Amino acid sequence: MLLRFFLLESVATTAVENDQSVAIKKRATEIAPDLKGTSIFLLGINSSYKSSLGRNLADALRYYYFDSDSLVEEAAGGKSAAISLIEKDEEGYLASETEVLKQLSSMGRMIVCAGNGAVKNSTNLALLRHGISIWIDVPLDLVARDIMEDRIQLSAFDTSMCKSSPEVLAQLTMLYNSGRSGYSTADATISLQKIASQLGYDEPDAVTMDDLSVEVLKEIEKLVRVKKMMQEAARPF
Repeated sequence: MLLRFFLLESVATTAVENDQSVAIKKRATEIAPDLKGTSIFLLGINSSYKSSLGRNLADALRYYYFDSDSLVEEAAGGKSAAISLIEKDEEGYLASETEVLKQLSSMGRMIVCAGNGAVKNSTNLALLRHGISIWIDVPLDLVARDIMEDRIQLSAFDTSMCKSSPEVLAQLTMLYNSGRSGYSTADATISLQKIASQLGYDEPDAVTMDDLSVEVLKEIEKLVRVKKMMQEAARPF
């Protein structure tokens, strides 16, 4: 009897998740015509939330998915070569990151998970204006857990980060504070903590990827609607 209860509960949960996934694809289909292939840049400290969200959105919108850190490392000849480049010529590494963003910003129909260095200079910030930029604000303790449990692949730029809790949290705090002014230039901010509060969850890690995707698509829809209204207002009578 108990097994039957758990099976029924599992089926009900799966049905809810499937319904939400269908709703995500439906909303994505509705906004796609007005989006007109505009690329979307996801900003914020690298985390499993940001990368999984990027793939989820790419699937829903039928976009291509790219991680800018991976492309920078590939251009350098692999992660080991990228780490060596950082140690010898950090400015050269950052210039390579700008070049990758320049190429990505010139193309459409992309979901780009931008690396931590994407908001470090005005050139990069200007390149992000070629698309829609969204800051995915994840609590730092969850990002620290990602790192300590190896849920994310650290970029070449972040490999020096320690794996012990106090140190990694302190390093993430420094990284967050150094990038905060750049993140705040994004077209929209999605806060995991705020979504959890709105949905009545006790903790932000209760927010599902579908929950997060729905909120991001809502923001994209708002931005596209405002842009469309501004374009129509600018037309001559």
